[in-house]
Amino acid sequence: MPSAVAIAEPCRKKHSSVPDDPTDEVLICPSGYRCLSFAKLDTDSTNIAAGLDKLGIEPGMRIALLLQPGIDFVSLIFALFKLGAVQVLIDPGMGMRNVIRSLAEVQPQGFIGGSAVHFARLSMQNLFPAARFNVVVGNRWFSRMPTLNEIRRIGARVSNFQPEATIAATPAAIIFTSGSTGPAKGVLYRHGNFDKQVSQIQNFYGVRPGEIDISCFPLFGLFNAAMGVSSIIPQMDVTRPARVDPRHIITAVNDWQATQAFGSPAIWNVVGRYCEAQHLRLPSLRRILSSGAPVAAHILRRMTACIHPEGGMHTPYGATEALPVASIAASIVLNETWARTEQGAGVCVGNRFEGICWRVIRITDDPIPSLDSTKEMPCGQIGELIVQGPNVTTEYVTESNANAKAKIYDSTGFWHRMGDVGYLDERDRFWFCGRMSQRVITSVAGNDRRFAHGPAPTDTTMFTILCEAIFNQHPDVSRSALVGIGLPGEQAPVIVIEPQPGRYSRGRKQREKLIADLRTLAKSANCSPPIHDFLIRKSLPVDVRHNVKINREQLSHWAARKTRPRQGQKT
Repeated sequence: MPSAVAIAEPCRKKHSSVPDDPTDEVLICPSGYRCLSFAKLDTDSTNIAAGLDKLGIEPGMRIALLLQPGIDFVSLIFALFKLGAVQVLIDPGMGMRNVIRSLAEVQPQGFIGGSAVHFARLSMQNLFPAARFNVVVGNRWFSRMPTLNEIRRIGARVSNFQPEATIAATPAAIIFTSGSTGPAKGVLYRHGNFDKQVSQIQNFYGVRPGEIDISCFPLFGLFNAAMGVSSIIPQMDVTRPARVDPRHIITAVNDWQATQAFGSPAIWNVVGRYCEAQHLRLPSLRRILSSGAPVAAHILRRMTACIHPEGGMHTPYGATEALPVASIAASIVLNETWARTEQGAGVCVGNRFEGICWRVIRITDDPIPSLDSTKEMPCGQIGELIVQGPNVTTEYVTESNANAKAKIYDSTGFWHRMGDVGYLDERDRFWFCGRMSQRVITSVAGNDRRFAHGPAPTDTTMFTILCEAIFNQHPDVSRSALVGIGLPGEQAPVIVIEPQPGRYSRGRKQREKLIADLRTLAKSANCSPPIHDFLIRKSLPVDVRHNVKINREQLSHWAARKTRPRQGQKT
C-alpha cells in the first residue's frame, strides 16, 4: 500500500519540510495533520541516507538523534538503518545532566537535532571530540553545518546509492534505559533484535497492514511502519505522559478512526477517567497496548468500557533490554488474576511470547558467572526472573560494568537478568512481585507467608508489590510504596501513601485517621515483619519515560529524612 499514510504529525509553525512531489498521490488527512505516505517515507529516507553518505557518515558510526517525534524523526531513523549507522536514542525526559553524561559515554561521531541541540553541543564540545558529522534540523541559527533539507537535496541527486547490507548481528542502535533504578545504561540493539520484535508483536496481537495506531510512545511508531500500520502522533508532550490532555488523544482516535493505540498506563488513566466522566466512547479502537509498569484494574475497566465491544486492552511485559517478554489481556486480569493480586499474590503479566525462554532462579545480588551456578525455583516460589530469546539484547555499551551483573553465560548464549522478582504458576505465567533491588530485608523474623503464592526466600524479606496491595485497597489511597530505611538486612519498612486526587489534606486529624486505618489494615493482614511507619505524600515520584514506575530509591531517602527526628518512635 505505497499510497497509504505511513505517519502523520500535528501541523506546527516549524513543521517538517519533506519536499513536495507533484507526482505523489494526494493523501486525505484530517485537518490539523501533515502526512507522509509509505512510498514517500521510503524515498525520503533513501535520499537522507544518500546525503548522509556523501557527508561522510559510514556504516557502524554512532550518530545521536535528538528530535521530537514526527516525520523527520521516523525518516531519519530509517535513513540511518539504510546507511548502516548506529543511531543513539535517548529520552530527554531524564534530565539534561543525565543526557549529557550518557552521550559523553557513547561518544557519538555525529549529532542530528535542532539548533538548540547543537548550541548545547558546541558549548560542551570538549565532551564530544569525535562529533564531526553534524546536521541541523530546521532553521540554522549559526555555523555552517548542513541542514537536513540540504542533505535531502544532495541525496536526491545520487542515483547509485544502495542500502547497506546487514545481518542479524549487525549493530543497529543504542537505546538508553530510563534510569529509574540506577544510572541510565546504553543498550546495544542489533538488527536481528528489531526484526524479531516486529514479528513477535505482529503475530501475537494479530496486527494487520492497513491498521491505524495512535502512537503515544515514539519508538512504537517504528514497529508500525515495519508492519504496514499508519502511525498517528497525537498532540502531547511525550516526556510528560501523565500530563496529557485527554481531549487530544480522543480527538486523534476519532478523527482517524484509529484501530489501535499504544501508550503508558499514565495516559490511559487520564483518558479513561475523562471518558467515564464525559460518557464518551472510542468505538473504532479494537486494541490498546500499555506497558511500563503494572496497569491497575480501574484503568483496565475504564478503557475496555469505552472502546469497541469486541476490542481489548493488553499489557505487554518486558524491559529496554528485553522486549517483549510476556503479555496478558485485560479480560483475564479483570475476570481472574486481579482478585489474587489484591490478596497479595503479585501481578500476573501473562504467558511468554514465542521464542522466549524464561526461568525463575534463587535470588542473589552477586554476579552469576554461568547458568550452572544458579538454582531454579519450584513452581510458585519467589525468585529472580531471567530470560533468553532472539529479541533479548546481549550487552550494555555504557555502564559496561553492569554486564557482569545483568548477563549470565550459557552454552546456548546469554541470559538476561530482568531485575524482577516473582514466580511462575502452574500455567507457566509469571507473577511479578517487585524489583529485586527494591525488596526490603529486615532483621525482624516473621512467620507469615501471606505475601507469596509459595514460601518466600527468607522470612525477613518483604516484596513491594505484595505488600502494597494491602494498602492500595483503602478507598482514600491512590497508590502506596514500600521502602526500606537503613542497610539491607537491617532495614526498617516504611509505607508511603499517595492519597486519591482531591483527598489530600495537611490537616492533622485527617492524616492521623488515615494512618490509623492503615495500621488496622496492616494488623488484619498480619504484616510480617510488622510495619510501624506510615508517611503521606501528595504525589509519589515516578520514572521519566512512562511517568508510572514509582521511584522507591528516591522515596527511601525522603522517608529517612522524615523519620530520622523520631528515630526509635512509631510514626
